[in-house]
Amino acid sequence: MAANAHRTLHAAGVYRRSIGAYLRSIAEYPADFWVMALSGTFWQIMLFAFLSILFDNVKAIAGWDYHQMLLLAGFLAVSWGSTALFWDGIWDTGKLIIEGDMDYRITRPAPVLIQVASKHVGMQVFGEVTLGLVMMAVGWIGAGISAAAIPLALFLLVCAAVIQASLLTIANAANFWMKGRTPIIAFMLAELQNEAMRFPLTIFPAAVRIVFTFGLPLAFASFIPVQILTGKLDPWWLAAPPAAAAATALLAVLAYRAGLRAYDSAGH
Repeated sequence: MAANAHRTLHAAGVYRRSIGAYLRSIAEYPADFWVMALSGTFWQIMLFAFLSILFDNVKAIAGWDYHQMLLLAGFLAVSWGSTALFWDGIWDTGKLIIEGDMDYRITRPAPVLIQVASKHVGMQVFGEVTLGLVMMAVGWIGAGISAAAIPLALFLLVCAAVIQASLLTIANAANFWMKGRTPIIAFMLAELQNEAMRFPLTIFPAAVRIVFTFGLPLAFASFIPVQILTGKLDPWWLAAPPAAAAATALLAVLAYRAGLRAYDSAGH
């Protein structure tokens, strides 16, 4: 028990120092920071405008009104954006494998997954998350959700962020076998989020809904949490997001460990 606690604290310390060092480096180049942050803001403004124009012409999409759709889009922006803030380095897995830098990570006395994931922060996330929170706030107020539900929303956001980071880790771990610099599977996952998960899952056929709920559990990172907040689901569904988060996190750790075991050193 004590040994496990020590390893956990050590991993947390490695993560904190690595992220802290990168944030300090960002402060040295403020122009780069603002360019990236504004680029993230731009895409969320476009989505905000798209939804506003869309709902000028329709009253609802599959039973979801304008404010509920804003809440869904904002929730997804914050949960997905959190991976760029806390776990963005995982995108470099393929690059580290091809260039041989993974050898250095393996020889260091710290969890490899933590070292890789905390390599850097996606600066565009500051704009994305800010506008995502704005959309959530507007949607929240418009949907008439009580302020008493804010702690529940925060809990669901944490679960969603863990699911997003875990799925992203699994997708990038595929590069241990694909032997490519570009994280193709991870890009496909990101594209799937952008194209499909910003809309109610109920607009898709039953087979697609089943896949996104129980196969690739993206529904637990946006659609289901927002349904819980808006009262569209029974209270017992509240147990589903943390269960999905725990399951995907375990799978992510196992997938990355399997990848490390399959890894061939650049020196071989």
